[in-house]
Amino acid sequence: MRRGIKSICQPATLFLALVMASLTAQAQATDRQQIEQLYERMYRAMIEKDTATLRPMFADDFYLVHMTGTRQNRQQYMEAIADGTLNYYDCQTEQLDVNVDGDSATLTGRSRVLAAVYGGGKHTWRLQLTFRLRREADNWLFTYSTASTY
Repeated sequence: MRRGIKSICQPATLFLALVMASLTAQAQATDRQQIEQLYERMYRAMIEKDTATLRPMFADDFYLVHMTGTRQNRQQYMEAIADGTLNYYDCQTEQLDVNVDGDSATLTGRSRVLAAVYGGGKHTWRLQLTFRLRREADNWLFTYSTASTY
């Protein structure tokens, strides 16, 4: 009799495991989509110098490390965009890699960015931004970023 119960339970256990794996994969796909959309909205807001839209995308404790090694917190970064220290004109995303682990994620975006920064002329940069993100109240926020070229 035990053998009969075991054979009935095994398919049910396997079914539940498959359902849970499918739900987890769907949630991660949705998280990846949200993070990819966040990246695209970020660049649109940077181009438009729309810091009101941009600010809530970044956690209060966010900071960015530029390719020069300069570190800026969220407020300094927003000010540099608003005052024209950092000018963004166009962004063509080439590659996005997103990894989600619960309420944490990483994003590496590679984009061709037309920008003029720190008083220099317009130049198209092959810019790679690597972000750490965390979920807060069902929203993904950028918490840290490093910039480099690729």
